[in-house]
Amino acid sequence: MMFFQLGIVLLLLALGMGYSARAGKLTTPAVWMGGLLGLLIYLGAGFVGLALLALFFGLGTAASAWKVADKRRLGLAEENKGRRTAGQVIANAGVAGALGLLSWRYPPAAPWGQLLLAGSFAAATADTLASELGNVYGRRYYNVLTFKPDTRGLNGVVSLEGTLLGLAGSALIAAVYCLGAGWSAAFGWLLLAGTAGNFADSLLGATLERRHYLTNNAVNLLNTLVGALTTGALYWLAK
Repeated sequence: MMFFQLGIVLLLLALGMGYSARAGKLTTPAVWMGGLLGLLIYLGAGFVGLALLALFFGLGTAASAWKVADKRRLGLAEENKGRRTAGQVIANAGVAGALGLLSWRYPPAAPWGQLLLAGSFAAATADTLASELGNVYGRRYYNVLTFKPDTRGLNGVVSLEGTLLGLAGSALIAAVYCLGAGWSAAFGWLLLAGTAGNFADSLLGATLERRHYLTNNAVNLLNTLVGALTTGALYWLAK
């Protein structure tokens, strides 16, 4: 049974990798990196982990493609026609992959690791939707440090609409996690974790990224780490 399930997973990953390459969603190195991280996530978090990865990837891809002509006209579209690199894959799913590896190799930590894995995806999804859709539907844009009006699309610039859309993304991640792990206070923890990660991303963007001390990939990786650590802190406080 175990080998049958692993075969199904490998088939699903191969199909996803093939689609990503054929549709131009990922570069070739990113396709293989995504497959590796997907396998680690499955080994540590099972089909729920894979579902979280698929949901993040699907939402992120759809958000990037949404009204892309308008984004290009305004200079807000992703570089390389939205084709993600291996570095971007690691930035968004590397923390989840590491937690999957931990949960797989050290089973006693699996429940904790799986929850933190979901927290990392809640933060990654919140940030992606907040930036991609916030730049489309936002009405007023503010610098996250000063809350004074600022230019749409700059690092560290937020909008109310984008923040709420990011929260909605975290809610979807939380719902999928709870469908697999059972409904609990974890739903609220993941909402807070996603928002905390998204806010941290904006703060880092307004400070270190604008000054070129950090790259966008580094900021995104830290965003997912904050999401995971926030979830862990809330879990610990609730014990």
